[in-house]
Amino acid sequence: MNSVSNEKEIIKVIDSWAESICSGDINGILANHTKDILMFDVPEPLQSKGIKAYKNTWDLFFQYGAPSDDLFVIEDLNITSGNTVAYATGLLRIGGSKKPICRLTLGLKKVKGRWLIAHEHHSAPHKL
Repeated sequence: MNSVSNEKEIIKVIDSWAESICSGDINGILANHTKDILMFDVPEPLQSKGIKAYKNTWDLFFQYGAPSDDLFVIEDLNITSGNTVAYATGLLRIGGSKKPICRLTLGLKKVKGRWLIAHEHHSAPHKL
């Protein structure tokens, strides 16, 4: 499969994930992730390992943001892919913010012909 085809498949995965977040669909959020997902998020804990821990981060997220079309919007999405691994970067507008407030990096791998998110990193800039 060529990189253009990979990119289209990856965009579908990421779009589906973001749409699930906006609609509050936890099963949709989890659907395209590996069981051993590793996530680094802005709030604690420092890292979340595994799909159960990953789910818990979204339970916390939805305590502060109700589902809406602008709850989680990815801008400036860039994808680099090989045949079995890929990464994507973008900026996030969260909770109706008018401009991006966080950064997003996703690591994906192809498992049994399907692109899955294996690593997720959200970060926010801080003035030092």
